[in-house]
Amino acid sequence: MKSRGHPAFFLLFVLVVAPIGAAVVIAVLLLFGVPPHTVFAPGHAAKALLEARGVHAPNAVGVLTTVGLWWLGFLVLGVLWERRQRRAARS
Repeated sequence: MKSRGHPAFFLLFVLVVAPIGAAVVIAVLLLFGVPPHTVFAPGHAAKALLEARGVHAPNAVGVLTTVGLWWLGFLVLGVLWERRQRRAARS
């Protein structure tokens, strides 16, 4: 009999581990001397896009966009990992 991962573990990964991982990656990049403008480039781009449309966006929008992008990256890796594990369990 083959074992399967519980769906709650994936939900825990998506809601807890991935956002914390995103914040840690950003903090580590800043700690190791990557310029903040480079680290927060996705956020600067989103903020500039909003300001080009006439919406004044606070800096928090840029920070949340950057964290969200890293979270999305972790989410994609998690989904790929789950697919790989499911395929391995079937074989």
